[in-house]
Amino acid sequence: MEILVMAGQLILGLSILVGLHELGHLLAAKAFGMRVEQYFIGFPPKVWSIKRGETEYGVGAIPLGGFVKISGMIDESLDTSHTDTEPQPYEFRSKPAWQRLIVMLGGIIVNVIVGILIFVILAYKNGNTYLAAKDAKYGIVAYDLAKSIGLQTGDKIIKVNGKEITDFNEIRSSDVFLGNNSSYTIERNGKQMDIYIPNNFVDKLADKKAAGQFIEPIEPFKVAELAPGQPATKAGLKAGDVITSANGKPIRFYHEFTEIVKPLKAKPLTLIVNRNGNPVTLTMTTTPDGTIGFYPELLLPITTQEYTFGEALSVGTEKAFQVVFDNIKGFGKIFRGEVSASKALSGPIGIAQNLFGGIWRWDRFWTVTGLLSMALAFMNALPIPALDGGHATILSYEIISGRKPSDRFLEGAQKVGMVLLLGLMAFAIFNDVFKAVF
Repeated sequence: MEILVMAGQLILGLSILVGLHELGHLLAAKAFGMRVEQYFIGFPPKVWSIKRGETEYGVGAIPLGGFVKISGMIDESLDTSHTDTEPQPYEFRSKPAWQRLIVMLGGIIVNVIVGILIFVILAYKNGNTYLAAKDAKYGIVAYDLAKSIGLQTGDKIIKVNGKEITDFNEIRSSDVFLGNNSSYTIERNGKQMDIYIPNNFVDKLADKKAAGQFIEPIEPFKVAELAPGQPATKAGLKAGDVITSANGKPIRFYHEFTEIVKPLKAKPLTLIVNRNGNPVTLTMTTTPDGTIGFYPELLLPITTQEYTFGEALSVGTEKAFQVVFDNIKGFGKIFRGEVSASKALSGPIGIAQNLFGGIWRWDRFWTVTGLLSMALAFMNALPIPALDGGHATILSYEIISGRKPSDRFLEGAQKVGMVLLLGLMAFAIFNDVFKAVF
């Protein structure tokens, strides 16, 4: 079921974004009097289509993209049948270069607008819910990756890159992991010291073995929900119980509980819980995964900041463009050799697993869709033949120089671009499968 949920979210998200992207091209082309022959979401074979006027609208069987076919344009179909005839007034090639440039940028512009709108609406609807740094009063849990750079459990991080933090999540922000020469200022045993983060540290974070385990706040907890049929339910654990001891070891914080129980795979476990002020002893056997089947309620206070629409407009726009800046920083680290491409790049399988997940939550769905909309705009803007950015680069050259490249050159550039893109997609999918298996 989780696989179906992941696939469903990926297909819906991409269909929305690709459909709107291609709609941007279509509307711009029609505005300048160009004939649009086809508008498809998904790649062939064709599943369904309908013709309205001069345009065939349809859905393809492969839901990982889409296309708009504009008369007189050399595109991914590599249709050059028109090149031996005189340009017609309704064709792409007969229009001024500035109009053709706007048509090629139409999809990118729509994706940017959609990304901004999603982040603005989410900011206005949900505000900003976060753990204030001052409320993380017990310090951090330092997992192995954190320990590798010198952090310890119980440290209190008070500054990031020399700046005092207000939101605990600033500790794990892209500015830290995608920046250069980042550092934490921590308080340990009443003394302050700086911990420096290696420039290639994000490469270690992306490793499957790390599984996202870096830093968490130390948090007291109580039992919130129980999974049916699991050891905790069978043993009589109840929502609201506070676990105070596990196998004779005192428990106060959630990480202490997991450190004791996780190594106990299919082994006996004795808990003492505080239930309405009374101690209760429970015995059970853990699962083969080292769990007992309950969800914790973490008890540090959470701060919610609500936004007016004007504030949400500013915050949402900033968050949207932060995606673009993060992509630029990420590519910079790949080119400098600080991050391995095999860990940084994901295809459809990786996106479904790591971003959408196996549980359908609408807020997360729209957050990821907004992120992908901005990422799609950025990727399409790259000056690679066959991408919108490649077409835009050639058209910009034509506008500046006054010389139009030959159809033969455009066809060759399109072929080169298609080979590059297909190779990149094949690498991303193979990389997803390899990471999933190994």
